[in-house]
Amino acid sequence: MSKIVIIGAGGVGSVVTHKCALNKNIFSEIILASRTESKCDAIALSVKNNTGMDIQTAQVDADKVSELVDLFNKHKPKLVINVALPYQDLTIMDACLECGVHYLDTANYEPIDNAKFEYHWQWAYQERFKERGLMALLGSGFDPGVTNVFTAYGLKHYFDEIQYLDIIDVNGGHNAEHFATNFNPEINIREVTAECRHWENGQFVTSDTMSLHQSFECPEKVGNYEVYRMYHEELESLTKHIPTIKKAQFWMSFSPNYLKHIEVIQNIGMSSIDPIVYNGEEIVPLQFLKAVLPNPGDLGKSTKGRTCIGNIIRGKKDGLDKSIYIYNICDHESCFAEVGSQAISYTTGVPAMIGAMMMLQGKWKDEGVFNMEQMDPDPFMEQLKLNGLPWHIMENDLPWS
Repeated sequence: MSKIVIIGAGGVGSVVTHKCALNKNIFSEIILASRTESKCDAIALSVKNNTGMDIQTAQVDADKVSELVDLFNKHKPKLVINVALPYQDLTIMDACLECGVHYLDTANYEPIDNAKFEYHWQWAYQERFKERGLMALLGSGFDPGVTNVFTAYGLKHYFDEIQYLDIIDVNGGHNAEHFATNFNPEINIREVTAECRHWENGQFVTSDTMSLHQSFECPEKVGNYEVYRMYHEELESLTKHIPTIKKAQFWMSFSPNYLKHIEVIQNIGMSSIDPIVYNGEEIVPLQFLKAVLPNPGDLGKSTKGRTCIGNIIRGKKDGLDKSIYIYNICDHESCFAEVGSQAISYTTGVPAMIGAMMMLQGKWKDEGVFNMEQMDPDPFMEQLKLNGLPWHIMENDLPWS
């Protein structure tokens, strides 16, 4: 049994807190902290009503190492689960190093003034965490996270060599809003408007944003969706740690309505991250837009439909060609009934809890900075089925090859 600190009180933070509280034999004490303590208090009340567990709350500015150090020294957690903004990864890692605390996050660091989705900033902490005898686990969400583990599981049990990888993220959900993003609008829009990169023949190849797309038929009658190729951070770590991969691509579904809104947002400059002066005040257009868009944490009440996220993996087994599709389907309404969240927050929050569980139980134990595919996938895969994210494998008649 271990004490943890969770940083971040958005939709994912709420799911992580609920799911940790449902596993109180592992997470004996939970402190939930964010810049706005009232958000933490609301989650704590919901967790108390749903699980009977009392959650402590705290106010902290995760941009400030000194405030984080004070928080960690006061509570002395064994592990910090970071579900704050990706801009804050490095300050939280710095505080963990100073206080001797293990670290976990769900998304890689990116500078606030430059939309770069790369791991090198965090990989640079390898020796410092190793010297302190600490473990940092990066990207323990769904994609990245579960998709990395799916790949590692495929390599361990189905392939001698993985050569081709396609990660396909379909959100077949719909809600009552005219336009809304599934997670933090600022991060979402930065991600989907970034230049596309995919891995091919030993290097990343760039292309225009969403310039390649095709239809994808999801299993279990989730539906047929148009998926667009874009860059996603797990491509960087997977191609580093599984060097036999010849080509790796990431695909995500978007509705015509979503794409039209994104086009307008870009055309009028509202996706810009460069500060402007308005009425004597400096503002960032994308951050202003975030403030007026629907809060993803409030979408659960009206969201219906299912997500379908998985990997099509191709390679060699015993000298022969082999292909599998490993995937999870998650129902928005079921997620809301369980933890008051839509499926996007749920599919990120549950793996964050499981990654923390793996570390606290000693099933994933090492010193340094690690990505998910470097760990033994089997105990994590078992816990996915036990905690609301069952997965399936197709070996023949794949939906896409």
